[in-house]
Amino acid sequence: MAYDFKRAFRDLYQPKAKPELVDVPAMTFAAVAGSGDPNEEGGRYQRALGLLYAFSYTIKMSKKGTWQPEGYFDYVVPPLEGLWWAGAGAFDGASIADKGALSWVSLIRQPDFVTPNVLDRVRADVAKKKPELAEALDAGELRLVRFAEGPCVQMLHVGPYDTEPETIAALSAFVASEGLAVDIAEGGESPVGHTATVSFDPGAMLDALDRDGAVPEVRLHHELYLGDPRKTTPERLRTVIRHPVKMV
Repeated sequence: MAYDFKRAFRDLYQPKAKPELVDVPAMTFAAVAGSGDPNEEGGRYQRALGLLYAFSYTIKMSKKGTWQPEGYFDYVVPPLEGLWWAGAGAFDGASIADKGALSWVSLIRQPDFVTPNVLDRVRADVAKKKPELAEALDAGELRLVRFAEGPCVQMLHVGPYDTEPETIAALSAFVASEGLAVDIAEGGESPVGHTATVSFDPGAMLDALDRDGAVPEVRLHHELYLGDPRKTTPERLRTVIRHPVKMV
């Protein structure tokens, strides 16, 4: 049976529809950073998802080829995740005035056998199979990052993305009741000093996250997408909303 991260880490991927504390350990992700409206047809966000899924499924399906990464085992590709921010101050996802001003890091968790050497090999394979992605891959838009999130609060949100503020309000009330504070980075439209719509630097953002398994200084509003919005009606979407916290 294929290894399923969602089953092995139920506390991370299958929370209840009520707030809870969780300590998120170090993980390796394939990551693409960018800015702009995620709903834009053919936009940067959609290209990022194309890169992530092509990379992740090429590794998974290497079991059917002549080459597999050292230590390979069959597994279920983990769900898409996203770190988000926009506007001045700390962005918690409760209010989005302009989706075009959003910045994001899209992520898919990778098994630990996905190393920098595997990254180089698979990026080259994907570029051959999908020439339309070759330029972005050659430019290094998809990278591996490894970081932990540490102490967080999270909760399952069921329903359309536009109703997430109700769940975020419940998270915020829980944080206050536990004597904690939300620890989301501030710094304008980008927590590493860039303006999302003018001079956003995706490489700098990924550098800020890639802490070799440690918790980065940049901690952000985090969403994990357990349902595919392309195949799921809005009222049945399941999204884990996660916020980093600290002691007051």
